[in-house]
Amino acid sequence: MPETVLKPRTKTQPKTERPKLYKVILVNDDFTPREFVVTVLKGEFKLSEDQAHRVMITAHTRGVCVVAVFTRDVAETKAARATDVGKAKGYPLLFTTEPEE
Repeated sequence: MPETVLKPRTKTQPKTERPKLYKVILVNDDFTPREFVVTVLKGEFKLSEDQAHRVMITAHTRGVCVVAVFTRDVAETKAARATDVGKAKGYPLLFTTEPEE
């Protein structure tokens, strides 16, 4: 009688890599009013009044401050929209993005 050899089935599951994250950074300038910066932070990044004020003060004292961390597309979109709000009002408000290490 022939021997039947059973081979176990192995399931291979592809490993999905988590998307790389990017920091949205507020760059300080000496011309944009503080209240306006707080308003933009609250509107675009959904920060509370207190959080927005702390981010604005940190950027003012240190020159830059990380506002939030998102996937690349979201970070670039939010940074561009927040910068555009400043430009529309005639302020040199600047938000940039960079990869998170």
